[in-house]
Amino acid sequence: MLKFALVGCGRISKRHSELLGNGQIQGATLAAVCDVVPANAEAIAKTFGVPGYTDMHEMMRKEQPDVAVVLTESGRHAEHVIALAPYGRHLVVEKPMALTLDDADAMIKACDRHGVRLFVVKQNRFNVPVLKLREALEAGRFGRMVLGTVRVRWCRRQEYYDQDPWRGTWALDGGVLTNQASHHVDLLEWMMGDVESVFAKSMTALVDIEAEDTAVVLLKFRSGALGLIEATTATRPKDIEGSISILGEHGTVEIGGFAVNEMKVWQFEPGLPADDEVMRRYSVNPPSVYGFGHQAYYEHVVDCITNDRHHLVDGLEGRRSLELISAIYESVETGREVNLRFVPNLCRLGQR
Repeated sequence: MLKFALVGCGRISKRHSELLGNGQIQGATLAAVCDVVPANAEAIAKTFGVPGYTDMHEMMRKEQPDVAVVLTESGRHAEHVIALAPYGRHLVVEKPMALTLDDADAMIKACDRHGVRLFVVKQNRFNVPVLKLREALEAGRFGRMVLGTVRVRWCRRQEYYDQDPWRGTWALDGGVLTNQASHHVDLLEWMMGDVESVFAKSMTALVDIEAEDTAVVLLKFRSGALGLIEATTATRPKDIEGSISILGEHGTVEIGGFAVNEMKVWQFEPGLPADDEVMRRYSVNPPSVYGFGHQAYYEHVVDCITNDRHHLVDGLEGRRSLELISAIYESVETGREVNLRFVPNLCRLGQR
């Protein structure tokens, strides 16, 4: 039984603590929680009957968990992962793994130096429809890739950003691209392959924050295919979708729903007998406000640690989507097309 300890007890910790604290992950248990705000730690600790701390180092020394889960503000992920790595315990970190490429590199080096595995949370990769899409891609059913599109049309009002002073700031959070749409950006790159260049525009339309609440991005992939990202938290009056569509010379797949969880289109030529079952069997996953793959994600983490298997999203894979998001912000600031790989110059993300 692997013991997990949470570092950070904010909004996203509810999902993590429920899965680990309620015994929903075979081979895993919630051992302790920590937050610099005592009330936050106390609330979760009391709910699940585990120790609560305000000092993560004290928690690590006393509880000696097998895995520490970093759920703090995005801009502090790096300092917390680097500080925890010397304990020799494996680390899970929420998306995005960091806000700067230098921080991401430092996290990877620290974990390598101390022999610990770094898992970056990308739970939407484990959505059942997404796995089916990936299966078709790996089977070569699309042929030549033509166009990949992700759309995030969500509603986040001013009160959401006012919950914590770090929300929507360049130093600790970023905007819709870094926060809400980071999973979708990851999925697009996972399906379409490496990006050659990006050109982006953004705006802050309906809320008072430093970063953007709306962005559009044109991508060119190394395969020659094109891509589009449409991301906004300015949808009113409520959420519409979080979706991905992949078009190739032999087929088209679109997955929609609130969190890339509902198969909308599945069509290929030539077709296969099993295609008739896809829409029925892979249309919807069980509901969850944070997406639909956290349980499968944690089961994957436990399997990787217990059986020494390769993990799907390690530090290098987490860095990949961060580099793309950084290039998008660089394009926004320069007004120019930005090639990957690049060195950030005017990108404000993570700058203090």
